[in-house]
Amino acid sequence: QVQLVESGGGLVQPGGSLRLSCAASGISSSFYAMGWYRQAPGKQREWVATITRGGSTNYPDSVKGRFTISRDNAKNTMYLQMNSLKPEDTAVYYCNAGATPLYSWGQGTQVTVSS
Repeated sequence: QVQLVESGGGLVQPGGSLRLSCAASGISSSFYAMGWYRQAPGKQREWVATITRGGSTNYPDSVKGRFTISRDNAKNTMYLQMNSLKPEDTAVYYCNAGATPLYSWGQGTQVTVSS
C-alpha cells in the first residue's frame, strides 16, 4: 500500500521559512516525478512544485524564487524549502508521485503564515 506522509508545517511569520518533508512508502520514489500541492481554505488544490526523476524542477510563478523542491532517493523522501513566506502561502500542503498525481492524497501538513 502506497503511503505519502507530509510533515514540517507550522505557524510562521511573514518572511519566515519552513521545510516540509514527504516520506514515501510502498513505492520507490526514485522511479517517479514527485510534486507538492497546496489547498487554501475555500480554494481548489493547486500545484506548487515538481521534481523529475532526473532532478529537474519546475514551479508556478507564485512561488518561483522562494520555494525549492528537492529529493533524497536513498531516504525515499522529498522536501520543500519555503522561504520569504507570505500570508497567501497559508494552506494545507500535500505531496504526490507522478507528473500528475497518481495516488490518494494524504492528510497533508498545515502551513500558516501570519503575524
